[in-house]
Amino acid sequence: EREREREMGKHGAGEEEALLPLFETKVAKGRVAYKIFASTVFIGICLIWVYRLTNIPRAEEQGRWASIGMFMAELWFGFYWIITQSVRWNVIYRRTFKERLSRRYEDKLPGVDIFVCTADPKIEPPTMVINTVLSVMSYNYPPEKLSIYLSDDGGSEMTFYALLEASQFSKHWIPFCKKFKVEPRSPAAYFARISDPQDTAFAQARLAIKKLYKDMKIRIEAAIEKGSISKDIRDQHKGFSEWNSKVTQQDHQSIVQILIDGRNQYAVDDDGCQLPTLVYLAREKRPQWPHNFKAGSMNALIRVSSEISNAPIILNLDCDMYSNNSDAIREALCFFMDEERGHEISYVQHPQSYDNITKNDLYSSACTVTHKIELAGIDGHGGALYCGTGCFHRRESLCGRKCSKDYRGEWNIVTDKLKDTTVNELEEASKVLANCSYEKGTQWGKQMGLMYGCPVEDIITGLTIQCRGWKPVYYYPDRKSFLGVVPTTLDQALVQFKRWSEGMFQIFFSKYCPFIYGHGKIKLGAQMGYCVYLLWAPTSLPTLYYVLVPSLCLLRGIPLFPKVSSLWFLPFAYVFAARNACSIAEALTCGDTLKAWWNLQRMWVIRRTTSFAFALLDTIIRQLGFSQTAFAITAKVVDEDVLKRYEQEVLEFGSSSIMFTIIATLALLNLFSLIGGTKKIIWDMTKFGAFESCLIPHIILCLLMVSVNVPVYQALFFRSDKGRIPTSVMFKSIVIASLACLMPVY
Repeated sequence: EREREREMGKHGAGEEEALLPLFETKVAKGRVAYKIFASTVFIGICLIWVYRLTNIPRAEEQGRWASIGMFMAELWFGFYWIITQSVRWNVIYRRTFKERLSRRYEDKLPGVDIFVCTADPKIEPPTMVINTVLSVMSYNYPPEKLSIYLSDDGGSEMTFYALLEASQFSKHWIPFCKKFKVEPRSPAAYFARISDPQDTAFAQARLAIKKLYKDMKIRIEAAIEKGSISKDIRDQHKGFSEWNSKVTQQDHQSIVQILIDGRNQYAVDDDGCQLPTLVYLAREKRPQWPHNFKAGSMNALIRVSSEISNAPIILNLDCDMYSNNSDAIREALCFFMDEERGHEISYVQHPQSYDNITKNDLYSSACTVTHKIELAGIDGHGGALYCGTGCFHRRESLCGRKCSKDYRGEWNIVTDKLKDTTVNELEEASKVLANCSYEKGTQWGKQMGLMYGCPVEDIITGLTIQCRGWKPVYYYPDRKSFLGVVPTTLDQALVQFKRWSEGMFQIFFSKYCPFIYGHGKIKLGAQMGYCVYLLWAPTSLPTLYYVLVPSLCLLRGIPLFPKVSSLWFLPFAYVFAARNACSIAEALTCGDTLKAWWNLQRMWVIRRTTSFAFALLDTIIRQLGFSQTAFAITAKVVDEDVLKRYEQEVLEFGSSSIMFTIIATLALLNLFSLIGGTKKIIWDMTKFGAFESCLIPHIILCLLMVSVNVPVYQALFFRSDKGRIPTSVMFKSIVIASLACLMPVY
């Protein structure tokens, strides 16, 4: 194909060049082999169900209800496994040809609006926020067609001041990036990752820009530490007049400030090149008005940007997700501007990748298999999920337009941003669009913009867009386009998954349930793909049952599995071995280490028995009308000692969270059961010369639980650092586990 393109370049075959696609789709190899394998696992699952149904103890026999519970748990596990197959049967991968895009459309590239969202300056430091902003300001893209909007839901003048500093620093940073083609273009990430170069000219330029960055960072952090902005600084920009003693985080007027006007011919960098437009937005907030969290912030951004730049393409990012690929926009445009299929594409979702993952992914936050296989598998059914960040949108699809067969998507190349309108006029007009009352009586949050009423507004927004006939795309590039940060403590990681799983289970019980809302609009495989994540929360119940009951039955000598010598044991052994072998193969294929896979098994047990269980409970309470939707922000600020333990891959507990009590209790219960069960087997062998082989699966389950919980035992009994499990939690867990061991089993 490369030779063909070179020949076309030689002969100037413009028409033939125009026929080549801007992207291609390839189906993953081994689909047939996997389907055969999955079929054998399904047969094994069916045989397990048959065994359970035909071997339920009689009413007078011990363990009858325990066996019925095992059947219900395995029925759910089997059903959920079937659901997960939808994301593995049709995995596809995308490849873009940005060189073709440049040759055809370099002078016709559309405008792009970039939204960066932040909510709390204490949890999301302004220095981190501006690093994300600077990384997207430096894209390899015509700056006159680029507009960056920062939505500050915290309404903080510290964040505004940091952005003002960034607007000045960008005059030096952008030409430095483009001249030396540096990656990544987040200053903090670049200086932390790249060592000083040997080349003299580059070294001098790098040292100079590094000093400018450090000076800027010192000024910002000094202002934050002081807690106020000095009069000298306030006098530098009229925007500071918006903040007075009456302004609070939850009660303030709309604030819109255009810090760099891309229309201004004098808004240039050190090389005399045009700077991109830069806008600060803090939408109005009043205690009596619902603000709808991030969805409300995004919708305000959509409206304000339509007044100022109105670009046909929108990129939205969380404030901790900086750009790691300066050509990310061009790669995304290969999908939107493809002559054959581009007109029907609504959004291009990139995977959420991170730059602070440990070697063996301690908290299993990278979700490598999810990103490389599962999300690509949902894309194979035409149902790529919108994940809330790292996503390029077609503005029209986001604003409620339906996709029709005759729609071809006009790229309005005019980039003159209301030349006759002054900056003050644009700001005042935009403030109205960010007022609390603007959405009253409109379709915003219902048919337009991001949907309201759910903590994971991104998922239902993506679903509604697909149900309007649009085709989304999931794109996993060779170079990761965006990098963020993951929680570095167990508590933060569990709270994050609790929020996600609760929000997604709420969707399953709402009108947006994919099987109902998507019926006849999206493929069945896509509906099932959504439910892989929507059904995280109820998976907690069978997991808790499997963690608790077999261990208690081991202590009582009540068998719940067939004898090892029985043929009925084979399907149990095969399904267990096959599923884990497949899981290991997926993890290693996707680049994980074997220890990372083992850490994932631990985290799945912990998540299902804590985060998902509380998500299930809270969802039920909410469905009964006893609570309202809340939104928790994951902290991005980390203590140095905590960070050191994280980098050493040591689990961080350190608090008296009820989740830690559950984790410790379940770990101790299985340890007590393993000791008691082993003692019973030794006693039987000593006394009778044999033992019940049907208890071997119980021993294996307890042994596995004890093995994955080794770090928990270390935190309970052997560690002395601040990240250990508190003594109060240890005593409570010992008491609860001991009492549980005395519980009767029916």
